[in-house]
Amino acid sequence: MLAIFQAAGWPIWLLLIASIVALALIIERLLYLRRPRILPRKLFDEVVQVYRSGKITPDTIAKLEANSPLGVVLAAALRNVDAPREVMKESIEEAGSGVAHTLERFLTTLGTIATLAPLMGLFGTVIGMIEIFASPGATASNSALSHGISVALYNTAFGLAIAMPALIFYRHFRALVDSFVIDMEQQAVKFVDLVHTGRQ
Repeated sequence: MLAIFQAAGWPIWLLLIASIVALALIIERLLYLRRPRILPRKLFDEVVQVYRSGKITPDTIAKLEANSPLGVVLAAALRNVDAPREVMKESIEEAGSGVAHTLERFLTTLGTIATLAPLMGLFGTVIGMIEIFASPGATASNSALSHGISVALYNTAFGLAIAMPALIFYRHFRALVDSFVIDMEQQAVKFVDLVHTGRQ
């Protein structure tokens, strides 16, 4: 592997750094963006029980916020449970936008790497071509040609090898975040309807 990196020239080290960053971000997002962690299955029912029992305290709301991203949204609803429907929905939307921002953390960086990696590979290809045409004299032409071509091909291949999985995971995480946000919105609206239907 080290021999490949040496043959590929210095541009490949930029791609290596990009691949390490992309791998770290993918692992972190895989661990964080798990449905049981974001949307605990029984949390909605527990919040409804707390509401119906009338035991809504600052401590209860703080624990709910620390529970999960869904807990943050439902805590905003509980905090404004005595407010009009519009105020309650507005507080939920504000909490939801903050949660969505947290869920999308690092996705911009991953998307940038997916877009930038082929360009970095192309940059390595250009460096390889420059080395070919900048080689002095006919005696060094064969070795310079083979070295330049290896730099070009290694960088192109490595750039594509980074970009493809990075793009796949970026799209996957975007879709996952969107589905989580929709689920949270649906549960929050369901809770608002439950609260205000009970008042009528």
